Amino acid sequence: MLNTAIKAARRAAAVINRASFDLDRVIVTEKNHKDFVTDVDQAAEQAIIEVLSKAYPDHAFLAEESGASAKLNDESEYVWIIDPLDGTTNFMHGFPQYSISIALAHRGVISQAVIYDPVRNDLFTATKGAGAYLNDKRIRVTKLDRISNALLSTGYVAGNAKALDEYLKMYGIMAERCHGVRRPGSAALDLAYVAAGRLDGFYEKGLKPWDIAAGSLMVTESGGIVGEFSGESDYLYKGDIIAASPKIFGQMVSLLTPFA
Repeated sequence: MLNTAIKAARRAAAVINRASFDLDRVIVTEKNHKDFVTDVDQAAEQAIIEVLSKAYPDHAFLAEESGASAKLNDESEYVWIIDPLDGTTNFMHGFPQYSISIALAHRGVISQAVIYDPVRNDLFTATKGAGAYLNDKRIRVTKLDRISNALLSTGYVAGNAKALDEYLKMYGIMAERCHGVRRPGSAALDLAYVAAGRLDGFYEKGLKPWDIAAGSLMVTESGGIVGEFSGESDYLYKGDIIAASPKIFGQMVSLLTPFA
């Protein structure tokens, strides 16, 4: 199943990479205020679903652009959770920070994960109970124990004035206490970077399951912790998430709990 997900991610990457050479021809539609979708998102998602459904015709899908498949219900044993292009705004502007995220939930538990960066050809993979890998090399979260030395990342779902105000308050608190805060623009890739030790932690509110399903498994399989702002574990569908190495996670929770 992991190999099939990798095949699907590479198929989507071929679609994205072709389009990246001529961004002026990309068709852009505004779904909501400052929330865009391109024909590339849709074509990449279709490529992923074609590969997965051919291999597993009985499996259900939850994808960013097409939503839930007809087979998705409370009885679904296997559900593929897909973000075909996480970081669409970056892609539209030619900013090389975006990714493809594919996760498989088995009876409600994320069991396989692929995050692929088509720009750098970085392939992050994880299988529940078997560790996380970057280009077939085992990865681990950092061993950092003080948030004052930590490099964190965050994000913000545009278009909501109240959410922006809250984001800025959180940013002020975290930036004052850590080494630095970045906002790269792809939550899936941020989580993969935490798993690989490139970042010490990540936090964001208002995300969707397809943004974080694959990345959450990456982090836990690399020795990190993922939870809500309160520290609880119901982050996947609530959409508020902290992910970090164990000692940094606890310090982030203590700072962000007021925003839970």
